[in-house]
Amino acid sequence: MTIEQQAGGPRPLALVTGASAGIGAAFARAYAAQGYDLALVARRADRLEALAKQLSAAHGIEAFALPADLSKLDAQAPILEAIAARGRHVDVLVNNAGFGIAQSFTGVPWARQRDFLMTLVVNACGLAYGVIPGMVERGGGAIINVASLAGFAPGAAGHTLYPGAKSLAIKFSQALDAEYRAKGLRVTAICPGFTLTEFAEVNGTQAVMAQAPRRFFQTADQVAGAAIAANQRGKVVIVPGWHNKLAAGLLRYLPESLLEAVIRRGAAKYHLED
Repeated sequence: MTIEQQAGGPRPLALVTGASAGIGAAFARAYAAQGYDLALVARRADRLEALAKQLSAAHGIEAFALPADLSKLDAQAPILEAIAARGRHVDVLVNNAGFGIAQSFTGVPWARQRDFLMTLVVNACGLAYGVIPGMVERGGGAIINVASLAGFAPGAAGHTLYPGAKSLAIKFSQALDAEYRAKGLRVTAICPGFTLTEFAEVNGTQAVMAQAPRRFFQTADQVAGAAIAANQRGKVVIVPGWHNKLAAGLLRYLPESLLEAVIRRGAAKYHLED
């Protein structure tokens, strides 16, 4: 559903999770620039309010903050209820919220691993489940799931659940496309590589990440822009950047045994002591 299709009516609304920083904030900026209203979701209310105020003033749209902790069971319900209470519906859903756990699986409390799954998997699927019926009824809508190059990679020590969660985001997007494309939905999984965000700082691997060549990094704005453009073209899985495309090709087609050895060596430096 594009702005042109909405001409003369209310502006379409984009719901962006993990919107307080990084790729989520970049999605918010990009959709605001295209004239979308915004529902911004994250835990940090102060950052959300500041971003909402900034984008509303800069683009003449309505942006509002919906502080929420997506690690909680059924966290999607009050978010969607708050949007409905405003008399609005979701035209674009961006499932971006997430974090990483650099330690081994049992190196952190189970509650932390559970929160990871709730945030990246369960409530992302819950939000999609909540918005799809309305999109189908209205004859259109868009969902972007932020996956990762890791979704194509074998598992390695540290970040135990991350490749599996991102692989699910890819497969989930493909399945939704197969089910709902004919009903007007566009579903895309964006699979970025190294991106300049707070992700590594939060999970404790910033010092190691800083050693990686800058030429292999993309900005959050580049990632969000590529995702939105791909979604509007009807692309289901997109890998932004030539270097990431090359890496994705190798991950898809090299023998598993060779990949496992290479990935395990490369991932070892991002595996923090328990």
